[in-house]
Amino acid sequence: MSARDQMVGPWQVPVSDCAVTLMDFGGYAGEAFAMGERTPLAVIDAPASGRMAVGEALTNLAAAAVPDLGRVKLSANWMAAAGYPGEDAALFDTVRTVALELAPALGVSIPVGKDSLSMRTTWREGGETREVVAPLSLIVSAFAPCEDARRTLTPQLRTDRGVTELVLVDLGRGQNRLGASILAQVYAQIGDRTPDLDDPAELKRFFSAIQALAQDGLLLAYHDRSDGGLFAAACEMAFAGRCGVTLNLDLLCYDPLAHDVDGNERRPELMRGRDLERVLGALFAEELGALVQVRADDRGIVMTRLTEAGLHAQVVGTPNDRDEVRLVRNAKPVLAEKRVDLQRAWSEVSYRMQALRDDPECAREEFDRILDARDAGLAAHLSFDPAEDVGAPFATRSARPRVAVLREQGVNGHVELAAAFARAGFEAIDVHMSDILSGRTALGGFKGVVAPGGFSYGDVLGAGEGWAKSILFNARARDEFAAFFARRDSFALGVCNGCQMMAALAPLIPGAAAWPRFVRNRSEQFEARYVAVEIVPSPSLFFAGMAGSRIPVAVAHGEGRAVFATEDSRRGALVAARFVDHRGQPTERYPLNPNGSPEGITAVTTADGRFTILMPHPERVFRTVQCSWHPEDWGEDSPWMRMFRNARVWVG
Repeated sequence: MSARDQMVGPWQVPVSDCAVTLMDFGGYAGEAFAMGERTPLAVIDAPASGRMAVGEALTNLAAAAVPDLGRVKLSANWMAAAGYPGEDAALFDTVRTVALELAPALGVSIPVGKDSLSMRTTWREGGETREVVAPLSLIVSAFAPCEDARRTLTPQLRTDRGVTELVLVDLGRGQNRLGASILAQVYAQIGDRTPDLDDPAELKRFFSAIQALAQDGLLLAYHDRSDGGLFAAACEMAFAGRCGVTLNLDLLCYDPLAHDVDGNERRPELMRGRDLERVLGALFAEELGALVQVRADDRGIVMTRLTEAGLHAQVVGTPNDRDEVRLVRNAKPVLAEKRVDLQRAWSEVSYRMQALRDDPECAREEFDRILDARDAGLAAHLSFDPAEDVGAPFATRSARPRVAVLREQGVNGHVELAAAFARAGFEAIDVHMSDILSGRTALGGFKGVVAPGGFSYGDVLGAGEGWAKSILFNARARDEFAAFFARRDSFALGVCNGCQMMAALAPLIPGAAAWPRFVRNRSEQFEARYVAVEIVPSPSLFFAGMAGSRIPVAVAHGEGRAVFATEDSRRGALVAARFVDHRGQPTERYPLNPNGSPEGITAVTTADGRFTILMPHPERVFRTVQCSWHPEDWGEDSPWMRMFRNARVWVG
């Protein structure tokens, strides 16, 4: 169960430092994951690249609630061009420094890993032998138990916390080494001095200090700066928060030698070359460290605790309401760019690749979303109280009604659906399709049938329809389902792959004649996102009392686009939910409508409301902690828990 994915904040910007999953459906403990890789450094200093990969993984992991660095485990993925001059020695030296020196010094272990030692290729072209040799690479994956997934920090700058400041915690201690940085690469250079993890004890103190500050609620946002440097970290935090940011370069670029130059204050051009070098180093050096957002009122205690931990930290900036990225030097702006323009530049490479790989119109629509300065982001508008347990009166009066959670080859959403129905007061029973096809299990003993999402039959095209045909073309199964649907006291729900399957069973379902088929997404890609849907008035028992609500929800499908057989079917279908944009309007624009369904249609039902199919995954976000973003006033249960409790109320 995912609690922290890569997409951050109401605008879902992919800048998360780590991932966090949950251990169970009741608690908040889980596991945190993060990665580190600094392959370009190996061109200059292979051991330093290995140490930095470990360091980056740990500074990324620090965003999660992992109080004990000693519980972190690393997976080391080694890649090298074995046999090429110098590469075997580089591999040996890097393995030694990481495994025998750095890991013991940090108190972390490396119990697992893999290697690929053929990172070289040769070919002949134009009568010449050509060769490409990849530098030594160490890709580090860090894993650790997470005490409380709710305490995970993100890079989203908060503009709703009063006056705040940005603090740089610099493990490079002002060295600002630019070797193999992205800045050097842009100018087709490599350099000769690389960042390095100079002091393992300092990294341990950094990790402990960040954990303590986060636990005490003193950090509002956090972002590792070792991949791209301070400028990239600050920009990404501004992108996630859809706000401006101002960096003051004076302290970062302080040069004690400047006082030795007469007239420097009146004629800054005397030091311009040296000053530019220091500015570029401060902004683009990919040293270890982090940029954190704190309340201005908390600056004193935060700085005191960082200093007591022996860390080099300084206030370097603030969010601004200009929606600009501003760099200030000697009280004068040296850069003032619109956040929108920089975010477009930051996203353009992804857009160009996406336009070649996916539907180009979808790629353009997503890229152009950045231009909408009035986009307020995801929001929740509820017509009911999500904290109210409408099924509570039935929990103690009668036995739990039985619901069959169907399972077929490749289905993977059955556990989440079973957990949601169990929380609502049902007894969820795992029923494999082979049980029904063989006659071992009959549906007569169940009040409800649920078809989960997943990848039935390896997620080949039309896999849900293949699942349906295993029922339609088997006399026993067809009769079993037809009898179940014909009962007046039964209900059924189809989600994602199960939605496609149940849509194909429409001939057996009373009142489903107008249901659509679900075909390949307009983007031509599998879409896993967190978008908004509106619950529209309908007879669906699952959405009773929820009409008018707009709620974010997880989607994960490759074939979710609704296609109706005729225009009459489209007009006659009883729509239960539809995708909406951030202004609450039904949308067909990508990615807020991730599949291109007409009018945003993503759920339909029958006239009696007993049978509902929907493409999103409410079962993956029925707990608030599972939501990629949510209003802070939501409690344990997200609003999606209501639909499962509505089913319990309907059964009575």
